[in-house]
Amino acid sequence: MHRSDSPGGTAVPVAPDATSDVAIEAKSLSKRFGDVQANDAVSLSVQGGTVHGIVGENGAGKSTLLKMLFGFYRPDGGTLSVRGRPVTFHSPADAMAVGVGMVHQHFMLVEPFTVLENIILGVEGGRRLDRAMAAARENLHALEQRFGFDIPLDVPVAGLPVGVRQRAEILKALYRGADILILDEPTAVLTPQESDQLFALIRELKGQGKTVLFVTHKLDEIMAVTDRVTVMRAGRVVADLETVATSADALAEAMVGTRVTRAVVADETHGGAVRLSLENVSCASGSARGLHDVSFDLHDHEVLGIAGVAGNGQTELLEVITGLRAVDQGRVLFSDVEIAGPSGGTDPVALRRMGMAHVPEDRLKTGVVESMTARENIILGYQREEDVSAGGTLLKRGDIAAMADRMFAAQDVRPRNPGLPIGAFSGGNQQKIVIARELARQPALLVIGQPTRGVDIGAVTRIHDQIIALRNAGRAVLVVSADLDELIAISDRIAVMAEGRITGILPVNRAEEKTLGLMMAGRSMETAL
Repeated sequence: MHRSDSPGGTAVPVAPDATSDVAIEAKSLSKRFGDVQANDAVSLSVQGGTVHGIVGENGAGKSTLLKMLFGFYRPDGGTLSVRGRPVTFHSPADAMAVGVGMVHQHFMLVEPFTVLENIILGVEGGRRLDRAMAAARENLHALEQRFGFDIPLDVPVAGLPVGVRQRAEILKALYRGADILILDEPTAVLTPQESDQLFALIRELKGQGKTVLFVTHKLDEIMAVTDRVTVMRAGRVVADLETVATSADALAEAMVGTRVTRAVVADETHGGAVRLSLENVSCASGSARGLHDVSFDLHDHEVLGIAGVAGNGQTELLEVITGLRAVDQGRVLFSDVEIAGPSGGTDPVALRRMGMAHVPEDRLKTGVVESMTARENIILGYQREEDVSAGGTLLKRGDIAAMADRMFAAQDVRPRNPGLPIGAFSGGNQQKIVIARELARQPALLVIGQPTRGVDIGAVTRIHDQIIALRNAGRAVLVVSADLDELIAISDRIAVMAEGRITGILPVNRAEEKTLGLMMAGRSMETAL
C-alpha cells in the first residue's frame, strides 16, 4: 500500500502489518557514548492514534532515544519497528520516508524564507520551482483545511510570532507525510494562549488518526494532553503508565527516584533598598526591537520576574544590565552607581567584583567554553580572583578541584566527574554547573536568564530553592523566563515585555496566566486586568 496523506511529492511505499495497532516500537535500544551509557535496553511501544508522553530528568536518556527514533543516531543494540515492520534508520530522511516527523525545540526554519519556501525546501520535486510551489500551495491549503491551520504561506518566517512558526514546523512535517509526530519541548517558548492552541491542534491530529510523541518537562501538560506516559531515569524506562492512572506528583517521584519537595519557601519580607534601577533605557538591536524607554526598580530581598515571548527585548535587557550592550539613552544604576548610560558602560569584570552575577540565557553561547573541562568552566569569569589564582596568573589547581567537587555534590551534577569536557554533560547538568559557579560568591544581585530551560523536575526544584534562598538572604534577583509557571512560583513581582517595552508590572498575587498572556501579546496592564 501507499501512504495516502503524503501531498509533498512521490508517495512512499509502506507495508504495515495489518494486525498491528502499534505505530512505533523500540525494543531494548541501547546507545553508549564513551563511558556514558545513554540508553540501556530501552523499550517503548506507542499505540497508533494516541498522544504518548515521555518524561525524565536531564541525563535520563530522552534526547538520545528521540534521536534514534528519528535517525540522528544508530543504536548500538536493539530493534526499531514502524507500524509493525522492522526499520533501520541511517538518517532522518529514512525516518521521514516511513512517516516519522519531528519538530525540534529550536525550530529548523530559514528565517528570510517564506513559510511556503521553508516547507518545500529540499522536496521541490523538479527543476521548475514555479510548478513545485503552485502544487505545494494547493496541497498545503488542503492540509490547512483538514487540520484547522491558518498560516500565511507567503510571509517570511522572521516576521511571524513564535506560535505561528511552530505550527509552520508541524505543517511542514505533515506535508512531508508524517503520521507519527515527535514534539520536543513544544511549549518552551509559547504564551499560555499559544500553548492552548497547540493542545487543541494535538487533539485534532489525534482525532484524525495521527500519533504524537510529546516530550516535555511540564508535568501538568503531560496530564492534560497525553493518553499514556513513559518515564525514564538513568538511561532506562522505569515506568509506563496510562495517564489517567497516575498524577503529576507520582510522575515526579518516578523521574527522580524519591519524593520531590520544596526545601525553601519565601519569607514575608517585601523588599529593601533599591539594588538595580533602570531609568528610561533605550537601545538599538539587530532584531529592530531592542529596548524602548524601559524603567523599573529591583530591591534587595526581591525576585523580579521578566515575562514575555522570546525576542521581545529580554535578551537586550540582560545584556544592558550585565555590561554586554551599550545604552543609547537613559541609564542603569547598580548599588547607586551608574553602570550604563549614553556616555558608556562598566566592564563585566568590574560588575562581577561589585557583586553582580550573571547566568546567561544561552549557556553554550556565553555561559561555558565547550573545549574546556567542567572544572575549568567552574572558575570562568573568576579566574583572577585570589581564591583560585596566585597573583591573577597562576591557578591554584588543588583548590579549584576541591571547589568543583563541592559544587558537583551540592548541585547533584551527573556524571560526578569535573574532569570531563563540558560538552559531555547534558544541557540540564551544564546549567547546574553554571548556576553553581554564579551562586558560589553570594552575589548582591543575581541576573539569570531562563534558569530551568531544559532542566528536569528535581533540578528545577533545587534551582528555585536556591533563588528563593538568595532572596531570603536579602539579595536581589532578576529572572527572565519564558515559563510563566516558573515566574509565578518564585517571583515577588512580574514585569511583562512586548516589542521591547514594559507593558506593566504586577505583584505576583495579581499575576494570573491569562492576564500575563494578554500583556505578552502587547496589551497594556490596564486593559489586560
